[in-house]
Amino acid sequence: MNVVSGRHVCIVSALTAVFLVVHTAIAERRLLGPGDVREGYENTSYRTQSKSLLTRRGKPHDLYALYMNPPLGLPKAAEAEDNPVSGKGIALGRRLFFDRRLSLNNTMSCAMCHVPEMGFAHNEMQIAVGMEGRSGRRNAPTLLNVAYKTRLFVDGRETSLENQVWSPLLSAHEMGNPSVGYVLAKINAIKAYAGLFEEVFGRKATIETVGKALAQYQHSLLSANSRFDRWRYGKDEHALNENEKKGFEVFAGKGLCSACHLIGEKTAIFTDNEWHNTGIGYEASMSRSPKKVRVQLAPGVFADMDDAEIKRLTQKQKPNDVGLYEITQNPDDRWKYVTPTLRNIALTAPYMHDGSLLNLEEVVEFYDRGGIANELLDPLVRPLHLSDEEKSNVVAFLRTLTGANVEALVADAFAAPVGELGTDDPFWANQYFKEQ
Repeated sequence: MNVVSGRHVCIVSALTAVFLVVHTAIAERRLLGPGDVREGYENTSYRTQSKSLLTRRGKPHDLYALYMNPPLGLPKAAEAEDNPVSGKGIALGRRLFFDRRLSLNNTMSCAMCHVPEMGFAHNEMQIAVGMEGRSGRRNAPTLLNVAYKTRLFVDGRETSLENQVWSPLLSAHEMGNPSVGYVLAKINAIKAYAGLFEEVFGRKATIETVGKALAQYQHSLLSANSRFDRWRYGKDEHALNENEKKGFEVFAGKGLCSACHLIGEKTAIFTDNEWHNTGIGYEASMSRSPKKVRVQLAPGVFADMDDAEIKRLTQKQKPNDVGLYEITQNPDDRWKYVTPTLRNIALTAPYMHDGSLLNLEEVVEFYDRGGIANELLDPLVRPLHLSDEEKSNVVAFLRTLTGANVEALVADAFAAPVGELGTDDPFWANQYFKEQ
């Protein structure tokens, strides 16, 4: 199974990508078949990190027990007063999370941007790509430990998971549904959901109960008991080596990292849940030079194009992104984005809100330079003048933040049912809404 993937931004529309690939194939005297036949243009050296649905195997995990007893290093996650987490609620949310039928054309699930085996993020895309190859503007963030986020999306426009879930469901660039009612009608007509919402919430699927179910599953995705946790909170001096300990000293001291990526005495969520301008958004918005961008045309197939070429091929200007300003309309909020967690950071490349930094080494170099100068640069971002050894030690420390239970969460995800459209489905050939 081919997966549209790669570490670089997919800017070209699906139609343009197919056009370019077909012409490349013709030039190489290869014949492509009709429809979705994909032979003839793959890069044979490319290896995806995602797993085929036909070959992966899963093992259910007790997510409710995990939620009730967070692993070492994490506090008890808060829950909405009107949405108490339960085992059955988590299971229902898990089913919804992996169900492709929740998208307009029955092909996209939440898990296709938040891929379990990629840290519930997407390692192979700088920018998220949704239904029919439509590109968004931002990188898909990890959902591991999202329960501790008080501001959701990189611009912080939502404050609860219960509300947040509806944005991707209704976004034309993600799951493409035309309305809340459309989504609810589908869920309530699918036999697999018969009685499940009633059992958990006492009523059928509604705008409220769908949000609550998906939130409960995400609340259970807790991952810690990392080597760092065992060293700092478990008092195991052998959990980290000397370079990693030195990296922590730089991280918490000279590197200024812990000013935004908070570490407590008993627990650490590695974010202040606040907005900061590092200059990444500023540079992307204000740059006037025809900078070359590597564009993904197909799995493992890339081309270097400048903004003018991209606009000519797609008839679209690269979308601007000014962060929090889009929410507040306050000019002082331009290019501010919410601090991400650093837990499991080694699993969730590429980095920054736009996926523009491809590895941890690039991230450390970026902050060592003091970000990108602009009139609104956060005062916490300034040149650090780290030595090569200090930079290497910081990267080594960051790699100690991977939770011990990640594999168990991935195995549980692999055990979840994947909603596939079948001929007995009420939405086969889109007849359901015509007949209502």
